[in-house]
Parts: sequence; C-alpha cells; structure tokens
Amino acid sequence: MQKIILVLLMLLLFGFVTSGNAEDKIEGKPGGDGSESKGTMKTPNSVDKESRLPAHPVGIKPPDPDSNSIEGAVIFEQGGALTPRGALVIEPSFQYSHSSSNRVALVGYTIIPSITVGLIDIRNVESNTLVGAFALRYGITNRLEIETKVPYVYRSDTSSSQDAASQDSNTTKVFSVDGKGLGDVELGLRYQLNAATGGAYYIAGVRAKSNTGKNPFEVPIDTGTGLPTELPTGSGFWGIQPGFTVVVPSDPAVFFGSVSYMYNIPRTFSGRGEIDPGDIIGFNFGMGFALNEKTSISIGYDHSVVGRVKQNGVLMPGTMIMQLGTLLIGYSHKYSDKASFSISLGAGLTEAAPGVQLALRVPYNF
Repeated sequence: MQKIILVLLMLLLFGFVTSGNAEDKIEGKPGGDGSESKGTMKTPNSVDKESRLPAHPVGIKPPDPDSNSIEGAVIFEQGGALTPRGALVIEPSFQYSHSSSNRVALVGYTIIPSITVGLIDIRNVESNTLVGAFALRYGITNRLEIETKVPYVYRSDTSSSQDAASQDSNTTKVFSVDGKGLGDVELGLRYQLNAATGGAYYIAGVRAKSNTGKNPFEVPIDTGTGLPTELPTGSGFWGIQPGFTVVVPSDPAVFFGSVSYMYNIPRTFSGRGEIDPGDIIGFNFGMGFALNEKTSISIGYDHSVVGRVKQNGVLMPGTMIMQLGTLLIGYSHKYSDKASFSISLGAGLTEAAPGVQLALRVPYNF
C-alpha cells in the first residue's frame, strides 16, 4: 500500500514538472535545463512596436522657413524672387503692346515704347510694339543677384494726319512706318536687405539702361510730312534706375509693392544742343494668390510719371508731364523645379498708357 502511494506521488510530481516546462516554452522563457527556447511563439500583442514603422520616410518635407525663394510678382519687371547662390536662370520673354491715340505730339524721339513726343499735329495713331528679350540672372549669394537683359524690338505705326501748311485743311494723309533692331540693353543688381525670417522681405536694386538701340535722332525724316521714315528701337539716352521692393508673404497670398526713380542722363546732339528727356517716377503694388503648389494668379497696378523734356535747360514747348497707369493681371504655372511660365495682361487706365499689353515669360533654372 505504501509502495502504491509512493508511485502515485512520483507520477504527480513528474506531471507538474512537465507542465511547467511546456508553459516556459510557450512564453519564450528558458526551459528547465537553462537553455534558450528556439520555438518562441508570439501573440499579436507581443509584436515589436518598431516593426510597425515604415522602412522609408513618407510625405514631402515642408519648405525651409529660412529659404530665400520668395514667390515674386510675375506681372512686374522687377519681381520679388531672388536667384539662389550659384544658380543661373535663363528667361526668354515676349511682349506685345498696342496703343491708339487721337492726338499725339512728335519731336522725333521716343522716351519709352509706344510714347512719342513732337511738334506735328496727328489726329489718329495706331502703334504696335513687339519686344523679344533674352534675360540672364545669376545668384552671387542667397541675397544678391545680378541680371542682364538683351531686347530685340519691332515697331509699327500707322497715322492719319493733317498738314497745317496745306491749303486744303481738310486733306488727311495716312502714313505707315516701322522699325526693327536691337533695343536698349539693361544690367541690374538686386540685394535682399534682411534675412529670411518668415516676415516681410525688403529688396533694394539698381538698374542701368544703355542706349544701344537706334536712337530717334539718327532715323531719316520724310521732308513732306516731317515724320520719320523709320522708327527708333531705343531711347537714345543712358538711364539709371534705383528701386525698392517689399514682399509680404501671407499664406496662401503674397503682397508686394515697389517704388523706383529713373534718371535719364542728358545728351548733346549736333544741331539740337543738350536734350534732357525727363526723369521717370514709378510705383506699383499688387497681390499674388496660390491656387495650388504649382499655380498662382496675380493682380496689380503699375504707374509711371514721365517728366517734361528740356532743351539746353529750357522746357520744350508742346511737351507735358505724362501719366501712365496700367492694371495688370497674371497667371503663373510651375512645370517642375526648373521650368515655369507666366502670362500677364495689362490694360491702360490713362490716356498716355498703351491700351493693351500682353507678356509671356519662360524662366528656366540651372
């Protein structure tokens, strides 16, 4: 009887030890012999949390808040986006302007495209100007940029006039003339005054305009009408234009504005003495709005005040201060990180301003 009880106790002890080793193996604990379990079993709750993380980064890195790539004003000549250090931007552009006037005065030279000043009364003038330009911009630093622009100009004017010296004052003559060639080459420098901190950006710049285009005093004049038989492609004067621009990002919009002063350097011409074409004060303002990360629209207003012409220090008769106001709207689309294009349309709001302006720019980054 005692032997039977002893055997039963030994069987119970063996079963208890066996069941304990089995549980240790399921939980991945060392077995009874101290060895590591090879057949580890894991439940869903025991999966390592790190295995749930993606193997590669996801999403798009947000833009660097200190980045200097400001979305500029595509509707104005002087935008707000500076070229990054070491980057080169090539920008071919095309601009068309049309103006129609019932009365224009001519002196034989042009201060700015589509505006001619003189002494002969003209009842109606239809002017068309096409300017194809090639511009280069290079970032010397992230806050300093140099730019050059080489334009090619084609102009065409059709006028109906009345010759005051004619015996028949009701006789109207129609006169057509055109001109084409290299325009006035420009060189500019722009510098961002403050660091990119996410607030307003202040940009100062200076632009030099040469007289490489054909000047108004070297075009031939028709002796019968007193009008030029060929239109000039340049102003005939050197000019220096300092300017100041403010850009205020306010996602998803960007507000911008600038002021400038063009000093036209007087020049002496044979038989005419010293001619001072008058200086130009300009300002503009507007707003750009991002439709998405690649497309934006802009609207703005540009105004220039052109001073009176002087000859040998005396104001020329028949000249006056001219006001040029233009309302501009623009559209810009970014194809890739390197290529984009912008289109702008301008409508003249003052009598002296061109009635319609259309511009296309296609910058490409290297």
